[in-house]
Amino acid sequence: MKKQIHSAKGYFQLRPSCTLCDGEGRFKARQCNRTSVCWCVNSVGVRRTDKGDRGLRCAGVVRTHHILIHLRHGPAAALNLSFLDAELRQLFRQRYGLRAAFLHAVRYEAPTIQIELLQNASQKAPGDVDIGDAAYYFERDVKGESLFPGHSGAGVPVRGGSLPVDHTLIYYLDEKPPEFTMRRLTAGVIAIIVVVAVALVPGVVVMVITHYKRSRKYKKVEIKELGELRSEPSL
Repeated sequence: MKKQIHSAKGYFQLRPSCTLCDGEGRFKARQCNRTSVCWCVNSVGVRRTDKGDRGLRCAGVVRTHHILIHLRHGPAAALNLSFLDAELRQLFRQRYGLRAAFLHAVRYEAPTIQIELLQNASQKAPGDVDIGDAAYYFERDVKGESLFPGHSGAGVPVRGGSLPVDHTLIYYLDEKPPEFTMRRLTAGVIAIIVVVAVALVPGVVVMVITHYKRSRKYKKVEIKELGELRSEPSL
């Protein structure tokens, strides 16, 4: 996607071109590969349906309105939450052009950082940067693949440098639920059942063996007592 991001030096066309995007650089609702396999995506390009053929129809691009970014920084002194919150808000506002209202929250519990972006369609005014674009540029910076001139090295750009990050995970929540069918879910359910069954088998085996040993011990005691009674002289 292409997106104009304002900086002190002007505007940059930072998002790489996309062959399956519209004239404004937005993802088309249907994406296909060279083998004619197609699927529907959300506004950030993440698949939200089962794969099909070129006959697949997508009603339209479903907008992503909620993004959770989970980071785990490398070995470093614990950061102050107030400082980190201020640094990240300034970063998203100045570097990525995201309006402050759309950075919903910053949470920190060493070494985990969570950034929550929230932007409903009714809140987004013409010219506002989309949270999907801001998250994209941020991820590129963190991975050391920055599209901004003058930035090098991986990590979160704070303190005039980069905070090393060894784990990044981004969750996208759309305005409408995904449309995966039960065929996709069935495989996951079967996998869970298999895992649970494998986990239960050792426990069942132990219970059976324990019960068997107790039963044998009880029978031996019973036989012994019966033998003792028989050996006692009758009065």
